[in-house]
Amino acid sequence: MENSVIKSQAYGKDRVRVVRVVRHADGWQEIADYWVCCLLSGAQFESSYTKGDNKLVVATDSQKNTVYYLAKTLPADKVMVPEVFATEIASFMVKKYAHVTSCQVKVTTKPWERMRFASKEHAHSFCREGKETRWTEAVATKTNPPSAEQFTVQVNSGFFDLEVLKTTNSSFVDFWRDELTTLPDMPDRLLSTKVLCQWKFVPTDLAALQQLPFNAIFDGAKRNTLDAFANDPRAWVHASVQTTLYIMADRILNDFASVDDVYYALPNIHYFPFDMAKFGLKNLQSDAEVYMPIADPSGFITATISRPAKGKF
Repeated sequence: MENSVIKSQAYGKDRVRVVRVVRHADGWQEIADYWVCCLLSGAQFESSYTKGDNKLVVATDSQKNTVYYLAKTLPADKVMVPEVFATEIASFMVKKYAHVTSCQVKVTTKPWERMRFASKEHAHSFCREGKETRWTEAVATKTNPPSAEQFTVQVNSGFFDLEVLKTTNSSFVDFWRDELTTLPDMPDRLLSTKVLCQWKFVPTDLAALQQLPFNAIFDGAKRNTLDAFANDPRAWVHASVQTTLYIMADRILNDFASVDDVYYALPNIHYFPFDMAKFGLKNLQSDAEVYMPIADPSGFITATISRPAKGKF
C-alpha cells in the first residue's frame, strides 16, 4: 500500500449556503442566494493523505469562512454575479496560500424572482417557483507555483432542470431498423425534456473575464434554448432531439463570441399515446390525444458543439 501513488487530489468545503443582500438608499433591495463548493489542490497536500501530516491543510471550515468573508467585504458587483464571485474566491485562494496550486469553485443558484403587484415590481419581496437552476465553476491555477504572480482562470457556466414540453413539431422517422426494432415511425409526437446546458468561456485574463456580460449570456442561452425548441423552423423540418440540440448550441455560439463551446444533455422524456383499440377508440398516430408519461427508461441525447478550428470552413 505504501508504494501506491496519488494520481490526483483535491479537498474543500461543499454546499456552503450564503445569501448576500444589497440595500439601496431608495429602499430597493437585491438578493443573491448561492450554494458554494470550494476545492483546493497542490502537490504539498499529498503528505496529508500518505503521512497524516496536516500542517499545510487549510481547514475546510476556514474555506467556508472565506466564502462568507468575501461575500461581506467584496463590492456588491463582485458578489451578485455568480461567475464573478466564483473567480474572486478562486483567485483569492491561490494568491493567499503559496502551497495551493489550484482552486476550483462552483457556485450554484436558484434565483429569487421579484414579486409583482398590479404590474409593479416589489422593492424587497421575492418568490421562487419551480424553475431551472443556474451554476458556474471557476478554476484558478498557478502557472509557476508556488509563485502567485501569474495564474490562469477558466470559467464554465450553465443551467439544469429546465423542463420543456411541446405537443407537436417533433418527429422521429427513417431510423435504423433490424430484427430488434419495434418502435414505429413517429412523424409527429409530443416532446418533453429536462434541459442541462453548459458553456465554456474563451480563456482570457481575469480582468477581462470579469467584465463579460455573464447575466446577459445566461439569459441569452436560456432564450435561445427555448426559442429553438419552440419556434425555430429548422427544428420542425428535421425535428429529432439531436437536430434541436445542435440548433440550440449553434445559436448560442453565434450570439456570444466569448463562448468557446456549448454542451447539452437532453433526456427524451417519453409520452406515448395510450392504445385504446380495446375500447373501440382511436388514439394512435394522428388520432393521439391521450398520452401515458413514461418515467423510465428515457432516451438520452448529448453533444458538445464548438466553433470550427481555424482554417476550416
